[in-house]
Amino acid sequence: MSRAPAAAGALILALGSYLTADIFDLVPGALTLGLSSSDVGMPAVPTSTPGSSPSVTFTLATIPSAVVSPAEPLPIAGDSAPMPTGAGLRAALNRALADSGLGSSVGLTIRDASTGTHLLDVSAQLPRTPASTVKLLTATAIVSTLDPGTTFSTRALRGTGPHDVILVTGGDTLLSPGKGNPSAVAGRAGLADLADQTARALRADGVTRIRLHIDERYAPGRWYAPGWLDADVNAGLTGPVAMLGPSTERPVPGGVAFSDPVSSTARAFRKQLAGHGLTVDPAIDHMAAPAGAPDLGVAAWVKKTVKARGVSVEGVTMIDTSGLSAGSLVTAYALGDVLELAAGGKDPALQDVVAQLPVAGLTGTLADRFLTGSSHPAAGIVRAKTGTLTGASALAGTVVDKDGRLLVFAILADRIPPGVGKLTARAALDRFVATLASCGCG
Repeated sequence: MSRAPAAAGALILALGSYLTADIFDLVPGALTLGLSSSDVGMPAVPTSTPGSSPSVTFTLATIPSAVVSPAEPLPIAGDSAPMPTGAGLRAALNRALADSGLGSSVGLTIRDASTGTHLLDVSAQLPRTPASTVKLLTATAIVSTLDPGTTFSTRALRGTGPHDVILVTGGDTLLSPGKGNPSAVAGRAGLADLADQTARALRADGVTRIRLHIDERYAPGRWYAPGWLDADVNAGLTGPVAMLGPSTERPVPGGVAFSDPVSSTARAFRKQLAGHGLTVDPAIDHMAAPAGAPDLGVAAWVKKTVKARGVSVEGVTMIDTSGLSAGSLVTAYALGDVLELAAGGKDPALQDVVAQLPVAGLTGTLADRFLTGSSHPAAGIVRAKTGTLTGASALAGTVVDKDGRLLVFAILADRIPPGVGKLTARAALDRFVATLASCGCG
């Protein structure tokens, strides 16, 4: 980190977490996907020069592989492999689709990844509760319009008065309350480092007494989606979507619910500044956004963006971008469109989204699935995004079938009976996908 030019009035620029940390399951949140064992990038030390934008390089990290039983090598996926037929797929999958663990309402699409040919659609255009599979649409919108290597910044600026310092939010909710760790994701940038350079800059100007302010205008809007339940927030399943926060206050299932990460960060920064010998006024002001500043409509933006990419959004209702809100509806057809775009190789950014989905039996939210029983044959073969809510379960991703053909699939079940537990429903989905992986179905 380096001191910004005096003409700009900036005291310091601290690097934040990179935009896609949430998407790839490195941190929890609205864009969570999994990482493949071969594509895990960990940020190395950022490099920057005065007046330039910092850049980040990545090195590969090793993830332990699950122990699986030896098997014959899979055939290489390619266009030369025979394509399954709709009739063959239906005959092979009828029993799995009728599994009582999936309930009475199942939507399904299976397509050839290379050609986009629809192989089997079952109520694919009927809107259903998607749970977290809606994040595939969110990820598509993000990588289609933003640079995945973008970093968030948190700045300390001089205010209008000689003793005013303004902490400017920039979207980083993973700031370390102490020193930063350049090789980490959560806590990569640290408030202690920001405070150290801020204090040195102030003392150089003869300032030893300050008053701290917060500028939250980076992205004004609601902290909670209207459909989120208090019970989910209190259980640590999600948290406020603030534009600043400490890494120690991330939502963690079963953990403590944190209500104001911005204020927590400001108090931690004040403590760090005081530790450098500055006298800091105990009061911290919040700067209001300008009158008439619009709130974000992120869900509407995602829907509009994916529609422009050719994704069918008929029947799609996005209350939020995570699928946690009640009332969200997505079709298997729409998810299939996204996966077809990504797996077809026409868009490298979207292709990377699919490449870094959780792998069955190995990584992410599929690490503890497909390990035993009738679903085990799909271990290491399936990459998919999971989705789980009370009464709804879903999987959407890619699979290489027995003949070596790469297929994309999306299956949503949203009327799972109350007596059927989440583990039973997901086991039924796993068996279905394992049947698909084991099928030549020509």
